[in-house]
Amino acid sequence: MKILHTADWHIGKKLHKHHLYEDFTHFIHWFCELIKNEEVDVVLISGDIFDLANPSSEARQQYYNALVELRRLGCTTIITGGNHDSPSMLNAPKEILKHLDVHIIGSMPEHLEDCLIPLYEDDELKYVVAAIPYLRDPDLHTASQGTSYEEKVEAMREGIANIYTNIAALAAEKYPNIPCIAMGHLFAAGVTTSDSERDIQIGNKAMVNAFSFGDYFSYIALGHIHKPQLVKANVPVYYSGSPLALSFSERQDVKRVLLIDTDESWEPINIPIPSIRKLLHIRGTQSEIEEKLNLLEKDTLLPTLIEVTLHEENHSTEAILGFQNYIEHFEKEGFIIVKDRVEFDKNPNALSEVFGQETDINDLTPTDVFHSLIKEDDMNEETKKMVIAAFHEILESLDS
Repeated sequence: MKILHTADWHIGKKLHKHHLYEDFTHFIHWFCELIKNEEVDVVLISGDIFDLANPSSEARQQYYNALVELRRLGCTTIITGGNHDSPSMLNAPKEILKHLDVHIIGSMPEHLEDCLIPLYEDDELKYVVAAIPYLRDPDLHTASQGTSYEEKVEAMREGIANIYTNIAALAAEKYPNIPCIAMGHLFAAGVTTSDSERDIQIGNKAMVNAFSFGDYFSYIALGHIHKPQLVKANVPVYYSGSPLALSFSERQDVKRVLLIDTDESWEPINIPIPSIRKLLHIRGTQSEIEEKLNLLEKDTLLPTLIEVTLHEENHSTEAILGFQNYIEHFEKEGFIIVKDRVEFDKNPNALSEVFGQETDINDLTPTDVFHSLIKEDDMNEETKKMVIAAFHEILESLDS
């Protein structure tokens, strides 16, 4: 049997207000071609299907279109909820989707055995999947355990580990001698994270030692961490990672899915996802930034998204205005600046330095502060007059 492990689709994700719908469409097209070519039997999606608990209509449409395509390919699909997902939204169509061989565990069910999904091949029971979603505090029954912060964190760790221990025992009892695959959406100790992962269970302090999963499961398919990686444990434990780069901190990650051929091994084969878009971060003075942008050449299907940081030694309002004007008028086919920011080694004087330590800021008007600070700036007189006029125009609009 061939099993494909993926996670963290984050359908509806935006990178600095730039939608990634087109990226996901290209991924699903490639994903379905892979399933067809490899004759995959089962697809495991370990949480964070959507980026928001209340996804847009376009995000929902992409999700259901993907499920239809997977069904057309004849494979079983098992989906667990993640911390970004709304359990009720995922669970709502589960009874209908079950008839399409799509199994959804959006939240921890009341009965643990409802997490166990048997897999058949030619009407013969071959494997069982323990589909465990993201575990929230009520699932762990730890609200009343411990009084200190450290005690509550430890109770959460134990609660997560206990669920995996209990479901392993239940699977062994109900399906003796049948290999079991576990799914999870959690933070395992020792992994590498990126900026796009949100904290779970008290700021990720309740990270789980993967050795606490024991040695019963043949494979553990994890989600939540977007960088694909192996977790040290008694059995193969892997994060497939997200199929798309979800933050600029992931711009150098090689995204992948994991293919397990149970006839060969429980160690997965890494299958890289073709890159269709680049993420770049460019930093320097304005002249350095302009030079780097001018040298860029389009080499990806979708436009490259760029973060730009202006870095100068001395604070200068004129430099900020010039930089913003350049960014606003930047046009180059195949490239989009989605975020810009400014850094100075030497920032303007603090108010206490301008007015003196004895001055109470509550005694100052906005006009006093603005005019005093602008005197310290090195912008030319013409620019200074424009800035002062703009300030007063804004001030008047607020008073009207």
